[in-house]
Amino acid sequence: MEHSLYIHIPFCRTKCRYCDFYSVRHEHGLASRYVDALCLAITRLPCDFSTVYIGGGTPTVLSIRLLGKLLRQLRHVTRCVREFTVEANPESIDADKLRLFLDNGVNRLSVGVQSFCDVKLKMLGRIHSASAAIAAVMRAKKEGFENIGIDVMFGFWQETLADWRKDLSIAVELPVRHISAYALTYEKNTPLFKKLKRNLISPLDDDLVSEFYQYTMQFLPRKGFLQYEVSNFAKNGYSCEHNERYWRNEEYTGLGPSAVSYAGGIRTRNTAVLSDYMKKIESGESPVVMRERLSKLRRAKETASLKIRTAEGIDFDWFVHTSGFDFRKIEADEIETLVRQKLITYIRVRGQARGIRLTRKGFLFCDTVSSSLL
Repeated sequence: MEHSLYIHIPFCRTKCRYCDFYSVRHEHGLASRYVDALCLAITRLPCDFSTVYIGGGTPTVLSIRLLGKLLRQLRHVTRCVREFTVEANPESIDADKLRLFLDNGVNRLSVGVQSFCDVKLKMLGRIHSASAAIAAVMRAKKEGFENIGIDVMFGFWQETLADWRKDLSIAVELPVRHISAYALTYEKNTPLFKKLKRNLISPLDDDLVSEFYQYTMQFLPRKGFLQYEVSNFAKNGYSCEHNERYWRNEEYTGLGPSAVSYAGGIRTRNTAVLSDYMKKIESGESPVVMRERLSKLRRAKETASLKIRTAEGIDFDWFVHTSGFDFRKIEADEIETLVRQKLITYIRVRGQARGIRLTRKGFLFCDTVSSSLL
């Protein structure tokens, strides 16, 4: 069975105001010790991986020496890798790092752009400029990356639809093959959430955010970026295989503090404290602090709640083969309700229902649909 690997790099130069992912301020000595711990953890991995994703945090905040050390260690478990992604931020990616990635099997770059408007970037607490974001993408293309993706965000307080249209119009003119478009969310324990609670900022009306998203779903496909998941659009053949494996609820291993692993129906989570994680790895102990064995029915329902997020939806035969359950039986009431609410529709072949998928309205309320299938 194929397996995926996620490696969390928990370092950032500054913490973005909207981010609730685990991260700490970058210090070279701490980062050096952490990479040593990761290399130890990699030697204990039991298999090769078909997809690898290094995320964060900011992976590219690491020095070229530390990145090289990590990538060389990964060669032992990436002999069969098809897709190898590294997340990069515009302010910390240069030609030397890009060449290092290409020389060590990295074939996909995901650049955290968020916006091509300096005002919006400042609102988010990003430390790069719009021009730096464009330059980073062009540099990656020049050095030889063919598979480049970018992240962009919409729904900022005070943002207009014209602002968002401008961001998208710039994005599609760049040499990128993948665009992830996310609505801004106010996560607890973030500076933005605290501002919201103190009435220092006012979120956009839900109907306006919905208008932004509907425009995205119309505009990007016209420019050749097909929607294959709620927030993800790609040129033909350039969808992110690593994330598609998540949405099919397939097995993966997570390295690093707070990282999650899932295999054999068991979900585990590592300690979310960097110092604890390093101590555990260095002493040969497991960093796992949470372990959950899922029943077969729970696994099936989680598969349904994840797979419904994709544009292709859920094929009934595939679901039986994957989970051992008849989707129409275990989700009968939910299917009836969601069809009646026009959030999902049947996929019909020669008049026969072969599966379900989201309607356009369903994409707008995907979280509701996904939760109902659990």
